[in-house]
Amino acid sequence: MVPALLLCLSFGWAAALKPTCLSAQFRRPGDYIIGGLFPFGRDSRNLSGRAEPSLVACERLFVDGLIWALGMKFAIEQINNSTSLLPGIQLGYEMYDTCFEPVVALQPSLLFLTQQDTGGIGVLCNYTQYQPRVTAVIGPHKSDLCLVTAKLFSFFLIPQVSYGASSEQLSSTELYPSFYRTVPSDKSLVEAVALLLNSFGWNWIATIGSDDEYGRGAQELFLSITGNHSICIAFEGLIPTDLAEPKATAQLQDTIRSINKTNVNIIVLFAFDQPAQALLEHSIRMGLSQKVWIGTEAWMLSHTAASIPNIQSIGTVLGFSMKAGAVPAFQEYVADLFTSVQQDKFCQESRNFSDHMKSELLGTQCQDCDQLSLQEISPSLSRSQLQPVQLAVYSVAQALHRALGCTHRACPKAAIRPWQLLQFMNTLPFKVNGQSFRFDESHGINTGYKLIFWSWKNDTLTYLPVGDYEGSLSINKSQIQFHTADQKEPPSECFRHCKPGQFRLIKGFHLCCYDCTDCPENTFWNPKDSSSCTPCPEHQWSPAQSTGCYERSERYLFWSEPLTIALLTLMSATTALTCLAAGLFLKSLQTPLVQASGGRLNLFALLMLTLLCLSCCLYVGKPSNNLCMIQQMVYALCLNGCFSTFFIKSLEITLVTEFPHCAPTFLCWVTQRRAWLLVALCLLGQCLFCFCYLHLGPDSLLSDYKSLPMEVLLVCHTESWSAFALMHGYNGCLALTCFLCTFMVETSGKRYNLARGITFAILIYFITCIFFVAIFATLRTVLRAVTQIGTILSTCLGILGTYYIPKCYIILFKPDLNTAEYFQYASKEEPEEES
Repeated sequence: MVPALLLCLSFGWAAALKPTCLSAQFRRPGDYIIGGLFPFGRDSRNLSGRAEPSLVACERLFVDGLIWALGMKFAIEQINNSTSLLPGIQLGYEMYDTCFEPVVALQPSLLFLTQQDTGGIGVLCNYTQYQPRVTAVIGPHKSDLCLVTAKLFSFFLIPQVSYGASSEQLSSTELYPSFYRTVPSDKSLVEAVALLLNSFGWNWIATIGSDDEYGRGAQELFLSITGNHSICIAFEGLIPTDLAEPKATAQLQDTIRSINKTNVNIIVLFAFDQPAQALLEHSIRMGLSQKVWIGTEAWMLSHTAASIPNIQSIGTVLGFSMKAGAVPAFQEYVADLFTSVQQDKFCQESRNFSDHMKSELLGTQCQDCDQLSLQEISPSLSRSQLQPVQLAVYSVAQALHRALGCTHRACPKAAIRPWQLLQFMNTLPFKVNGQSFRFDESHGINTGYKLIFWSWKNDTLTYLPVGDYEGSLSINKSQIQFHTADQKEPPSECFRHCKPGQFRLIKGFHLCCYDCTDCPENTFWNPKDSSSCTPCPEHQWSPAQSTGCYERSERYLFWSEPLTIALLTLMSATTALTCLAAGLFLKSLQTPLVQASGGRLNLFALLMLTLLCLSCCLYVGKPSNNLCMIQQMVYALCLNGCFSTFFIKSLEITLVTEFPHCAPTFLCWVTQRRAWLLVALCLLGQCLFCFCYLHLGPDSLLSDYKSLPMEVLLVCHTESWSAFALMHGYNGCLALTCFLCTFMVETSGKRYNLARGITFAILIYFITCIFFVAIFATLRTVLRAVTQIGTILSTCLGILGTYYIPKCYIILFKPDLNTAEYFQYASKEEPEEES
């Protein structure tokens, strides 16, 4: 470095005194010619108004492009002077200007395709033996130029190695089989940018790209991965590359205004130096508040952007620059070259070489180079990335070394077609300055990136490395001093990170802005879909703000529940009371009271009531399909057995009281042994309806997941309400008949009214049924089983309390009333008593 600077000071003034022959240094004959496409100039003239296919000229010299071309020249001369790489072989070169324009780059590209020693391109069916003017091509630099030229060179399978094109489209080896590059693709770059944003917690940003292949492609790639990194784009836009267009200024101003509206603190800029310079100038002029600008080496390492007046006011600049090693002895080489191009003898030799290359085909390249001094290019010389150019040249030389079968002593000179180099470029590594390199499967070389921070001290800019990216990002945050008052990173968030168990509820215009909302009950947060909550499976449940689901516990009427214990206690008391009544009736079986009440039929009825009480146990514990099926049938059959005895007694009372003249004829059918036949017929009828119930659809076990939040409710579900109505409706009809036969019966005060007990028993049954049906049809909790138990016990207690207990009271406490006269219907005496 020091010798280069000394030479710069020594020869800079002399170089500026008279024109040099630097423009004649970009052609040299050789055994194998390598073409070069470099942006010597920029800002083409009258491109939009071009009416004839004439030569397009560039207005300004692009110093970086000149340095890249000198880098190729340096690398080739190194190879020619090497005794091991291509011994005995001299590589020649031809370099031409691209002016950053595809239309300009096409002309030298077509020249490279011309047949050797001619000026025409052969039209052949098979190009296997075709020998073009060049063996390989180095360049061009920009992606949009490569997308045009790579299609031409890929048709002929001429190796093309770019030192700057990073578009991901060029990674397609099917479309561009002979295209290679010595820089990483934009895919690696945008991954690095996304990781940088994540490391500082920035998720609300603006992204801007230049309206060219590089800007559009990089921005599109970046937008495609932001979702995976939880990064939200508040604004995305393109800025013009042709700043001479009438609408360019308005477009830049609209972009600045749009950024202001979003209130973002982070701007990611994918652009080359000139569009970036225009945007930064407008942001300063329009008073855009200080931001963190994240850029790439396409603009942030450019002197063009760094030299903008008041550039420090834009805020903090961070960005990525490709890792590239130094090129030893290059600066000394350039200094020597600038000394040589002032010597007439050297210049004459250079012009002779150019004449030998038939330079008149395209004319002199880089005419402005002849007016350039070493001092003018020194700032760019120390900053430019030269290694990608050197790698491009050496990759071709190494492939040529293998294709020719060279040894370390000599190389045979043989006719080599360009396509023959591809197999060696695809497979084998090559070494440059002791470091090994290899093209990957997409024909690129990924050397990684450095994270660069613009560090200002005393108005002097230093490109300070503060991190590295090689698959993963490492940052030395302590070296970064932000523009904020505390010099710490500014926040740039539209949302906060949601806690586990919360989902993103989108709000407002931007889909990336959302509130964190707790997942409701029976849903859970799934990391794969953070914008909604996933419902739990039916057999599981979850509380609010849950990250998972839990198995539901089963819910039914447990034996150990206090309510169950209370009901079972009541059932036991009712059963005991029924049994006591049956025992008392059995003991007093021959008394007038028991005989008048039905005799042994009372014992049968009390037995049915006892079984009905005990059937309450069917509703406690875990239900099953079989239990659900027999519950209603047991209830119906037991109740029918009781009601059948009431039915017989009601018919007897009706015959005696309402049809006394017919009573002697028909009483024998409702008394004595024939009464049991009627009971059997009633039970047989109920059995037939139970059979219909089983056929039409008995109750079945239902797992209810909706009624309870954390449990699965096991209930008996009524499949057929028609079958349910038939089975219980039959008992209802018996009860109604009994009620109609007894509710109008009157007796004198000297005789016991048997009809009144039946009437009140049936009335209590009807009232209980009304409440039961209303509750049973709508209830979906364990209280459904409680309702059935309550109905059974209410019915039993109602019958006991209105029919049997009063009789037990007479037997125990009023034995003087237990006479035949008191319990006999004397049809003939009734009128006398009334008179």
